[in-house]
Amino acid sequence: MNGFINITEDIFYVGVNDRETAIFENLWPLDKGVSYNSYIIRDKKNVLVDTVKINKFSVFIEKIRNLLNGEDIDYLVINHMEPDHSGSIQEILEEFPNMKIIGNKKTFEFLNDLYGIQKNLYEVKDGDEIDLGEHKLKFYMTPMVHWPETMMTYETKSKILFTGDAFGGFGSLDGGIFDDEVNLDFFEDEIRRYYSNIVGKYSPMVQRALKKLSDVDIKIIAATHGPVWRKHPERIIEKYDRWSKYESEEGVVIIYGSMYGNTEKMADHLARKIAEQGIKNIKVINASKTHLSHIINEIWRFKGVMLGSCTYNTGLFPPMEEIVQWISHTGLKNRVLGIFGTYGWSGGGVSTIEKYAENFKWPIVNESVEAKLSAKEDDLKKLDELAKAMADAVKNN
Repeated sequence: MNGFINITEDIFYVGVNDRETAIFENLWPLDKGVSYNSYIIRDKKNVLVDTVKINKFSVFIEKIRNLLNGEDIDYLVINHMEPDHSGSIQEILEEFPNMKIIGNKKTFEFLNDLYGIQKNLYEVKDGDEIDLGEHKLKFYMTPMVHWPETMMTYETKSKILFTGDAFGGFGSLDGGIFDDEVNLDFFEDEIRRYYSNIVGKYSPMVQRALKKLSDVDIKIIAATHGPVWRKHPERIIEKYDRWSKYESEEGVVIIYGSMYGNTEKMADHLARKIAEQGIKNIKVINASKTHLSHIINEIWRFKGVMLGSCTYNTGLFPPMEEIVQWISHTGLKNRVLGIFGTYGWSGGGVSTIEKYAENFKWPIVNESVEAKLSAKEDDLKKLDELAKAMADAVKNN
């Protein structure tokens, strides 16, 4: 088994799957694995586009050897220096010591800082081109999508855009590597989870990159994670455009923190009343059980967000505090907010959410509802009003 896969007659996929790493960036769960995608262009000058995480180097180098059959790699293009893509550079250099490394000025700063590599460098700037023979590469600088050095490489013959982390997502490639070979519903959810948690903060820079690429004739998108988009590259471009504009779907995500179930009952009551108003997309999430990355993914998806918390040590329940801090960090716009919760002998939960909400700058659909220990009849009536206001706001999306 040679391991490499043809994208075109002379451009190949040599990526690898990682089903052992449990947490990406030591932060995001990889329940369904992840791929590290790398590509080779064979021509008068052979080019390797990005490498893979060091833990998969042995599989990676075997694919390259099988494909090249003794030929050299002339160039390594580095679109992104994050170690899950640059981690094998030193080992690749040992295998191909005459290989030149193509990157931009900021790429080479990171290359030195991470690996101490200062030789065989070929610096490119925005719009520069390199002729390989039958193929030509053109380089587009896309800084802060999502690191300062990120760039994209366009192969002009087959019109393939190698995009680094842009348009990529979580999930291993189990057999199929192309968009027409895989379940796109699964991958689009994992791509949105990747985008919302890792790239989303830099959405204005994503918009800038999309505008720069708007006149480029793109037939295939080849990212460093997730499927290769050969059938409908416009589909993932449209998703990125929507997400980076903070557009949303009609729906409500209700996130709660509850020690003994009383705040949870309020969340369920809200969900039922919102459903009675005709909203079908409703997610109720227990902040104590669900990883932050999945919660942020749902917040990025839906227009309506409801945050509920019990009071804990005169403040916000800790899992809820992590969530509101992260929302503040992302800079997400164009959502509407509802707030609810419980308290005992002192407040602190709801009022802390309200304080964080000032940073969100989202419209609050109605007054917060805070019940003493558990919701009574008057509290339930207020929840009904809150639910209706949320449903109306979401319908007007």
